Amino acid sequence: MTPHPPATPAQPSYRPPSTSRGRAPGPVAASRAAAEPAADPRWARPALWALLLVTAVLYLWSLSASGYANQFYSAAVQAGSESWKAFFFGSSDAANSITVDKPPAALWPMALSVRLFGLSSWAILVPEALMGVATVGVLHGAVRRRFGAGAGLLAGGALAVTPVAALMFRFNNPDALLCLLMVCAVAAVLRALDDGRTKWLVLAGVCFGLGFLTKTLQAWLILPALAVVYVCCGPVALRRRLGQLLLAGLAIVVSGGWWVAAVELWPAASRPYIGGSQHNSFLELTFGYNGFGRITGNETGSVGGGGGRPGGGGGWGETGITRLFSSDMGGQISWLLPAALILLVASVWVLRRARRATDAERAGQRAEFLVWGGALLMTFTTFSFMSGIFHQYYNIALAPYIAALVGMGAGLFWRRGGRRAPFVLAVAVAVTAGWSFVLLNRSPEWLPWLRWTVVALGLLSAVGLVALGLLSVRAGAPVRAGASAGDGEQAGDGEQAREGAGTRDGEPVGDGASPGRSPLRTGRRLAVLAAGLGVVTALAGPVAYTLDTVNTPKSGSIITAGPAVRGGMGGPGGGFPGGRRAGMWRGANGGTGGPGPGGPQGTRQAGRQGTQQSNNQAASPGRLPGQGQAAGGGRRAGGQGFPGGPGGFGERGAGRMGGMGGLLNGSKVSAKAKALLEKDAGDYTWAAAAIGSQNAASYQLATEKPVMAIGGFNGSDPSPTLDQFKKDVADGKIHYFVAGGQGGPGGGRGGPGGGRGGSSKITSWVEKTFEKVTVGGATFYDLTRKA
Repeated sequence: MTPHPPATPAQPSYRPPSTSRGRAPGPVAASRAAAEPAADPRWARPALWALLLVTAVLYLWSLSASGYANQFYSAAVQAGSESWKAFFFGSSDAANSITVDKPPAALWPMALSVRLFGLSSWAILVPEALMGVATVGVLHGAVRRRFGAGAGLLAGGALAVTPVAALMFRFNNPDALLCLLMVCAVAAVLRALDDGRTKWLVLAGVCFGLGFLTKTLQAWLILPALAVVYVCCGPVALRRRLGQLLLAGLAIVVSGGWWVAAVELWPAASRPYIGGSQHNSFLELTFGYNGFGRITGNETGSVGGGGGRPGGGGGWGETGITRLFSSDMGGQISWLLPAALILLVASVWVLRRARRATDAERAGQRAEFLVWGGALLMTFTTFSFMSGIFHQYYNIALAPYIAALVGMGAGLFWRRGGRRAPFVLAVAVAVTAGWSFVLLNRSPEWLPWLRWTVVALGLLSAVGLVALGLLSVRAGAPVRAGASAGDGEQAGDGEQAREGAGTRDGEPVGDGASPGRSPLRTGRRLAVLAAGLGVVTALAGPVAYTLDTVNTPKSGSIITAGPAVRGGMGGPGGGFPGGRRAGMWRGANGGTGGPGPGGPQGTRQAGRQGTQQSNNQAASPGRLPGQGQAAGGGRRAGGQGFPGGPGGFGERGAGRMGGMGGLLNGSKVSAKAKALLEKDAGDYTWAAAAIGSQNAASYQLATEKPVMAIGGFNGSDPSPTLDQFKKDVADGKIHYFVAGGQGGPGGGRGGPGGGRGGSSKITSWVEKTFEKVTVGGATFYDLTRKA
């Protein structure tokens, strides 16, 4: 494109809409026209399909190696595939004794898949992988609309290779669906900011409502930021904006509240107990254990957290602004976080003077930065300072916001030119390279060459970008390589003369020379090279972590991406990010490692190179074979996470705490034990009962028969009470009781009927009353035969 002479204003990059009476278009019409993407270059569509294909291969590769992944949710999926009532409530078993401790929306796609294709690892996990591909596609489309195909590809690619995203889109926790819904909600709000149509805000409200049915209040973390941006930047009158937001709120209530109303109005005696609550109430679960308890740390019925300690964070790690950069969190999510923050601040600054009435395109770009940036800052702040339960994989919520800001910021400065642009990009690349070195250096024995390569490439890219900026000054004009690449986008996004003829942000535009001038040709080549090196620098570390994650089977309740790291956080048994400890942090499958066997210092004991057990090793029921084991056997050295024996839960691993047992992962079920439970199972409502949902899930998935999870996930829920359990046994509804399970600290804490008055009393009564049966190394009690 031939640059405009300095005194000639550039034409806008969109065609102003015509009107039948010749009137100038209003701000809404101008905004709609500005938001219409320019014709994509020929490579854009093939590149998008390539991105989606690579993402699909990445997320589907060796997917079944993880087995049933988190058996807690897999058992509920199996139950929902057998019983529509269990499907509706999200019950842990088809006989509907208790629900999971989340609403059921995330279970529904998996349960439908299992109904169609039968129970298997693929049937459970493929819907999650497809959600990941869809999330990448939606994010690409949202960024591309205003920032071009290149920015959309960078954003989508950055999301696809974010380690925690690759981790969770191959796993069956609710976070995959929540991430997809949040990206869809943001994309809908962006469309509303473009054209002011109510339907987009209503669609966003539906996404937030479904997000609530996926992971309750976490779905609403970004609501305030999005609402404020729309009130301030919406293209319609203020009164209409407020009315639209009320309609969006109504959509949230309807799409999320119908299920809540059904559960709360349903007679408690004819529905399953609400897992995670202490009074059989979903509202209590929402605002307590899964709600404000996560912020304050006061989570009745949980284990390992709550109570608080100096520095904040309870048993879940120190809180503060650096939390997500720490050893156990940084490699999961923070690779591009510094660059995203730099580009957010710089972009909002350079777009600060845009007004929708006179410069709808740039004003729309600024609004999009405020939306994605607001979502990032709200989530980042909450995660950094919450004192309750917080796992590393929660950080997937940040992944699309970071990826979007990186793609948008890079796209903005690449296309707009200006003397400042190369220097902003140089700073972002240099900081990213330096931070990548820090993250990779936390695993010094893993790919040691990579961290130095990243630094070298980052330095070359930053130097090239600085040279480009200096060349622009020397040539007397900005060098905009994006305009010469034949990508169908106009250089500078049509920003010339926005603030006065021949200037942009107070800088002269136009080179006053022929486009064939040697410095400009050299600058464009240099820009392409520097930009390419910058992309490689930014993504090399995340790609390496992601490939390591994809090639390592994952199972259990707490998992992480990437290799083992030094200086990580250990908590109770090392599986929670609690007290700091030396040595390599992370178990063989990416689950958190714990103290070494027999470690004398409990939760803070260094567990350097403790050997974990394999999930394929036989383990007694209720005894966890190394939290976070690789399904196919341990691959790395790590701490010995959460065994029910030595070292488990620190000094409190026996007696008082009872170990972590089947709390975080299930047991290996032998063929003989499976045959025992399957025999005459049709004559009983539950083939067996076990303490804790993970312990019960192992036997349920092995037999595909209902197994009652006493006390829910933690074993601390007052369901069933001892009297209820005695009645079920007397009525002949339960055949076997699985010995060896435990219900969290002391069999569960807090809540009426919980603690030793709940699951522990049931265990004591069974052991005194019924005949013990040992099969395949596992111990059961036959509840039809008195001792």
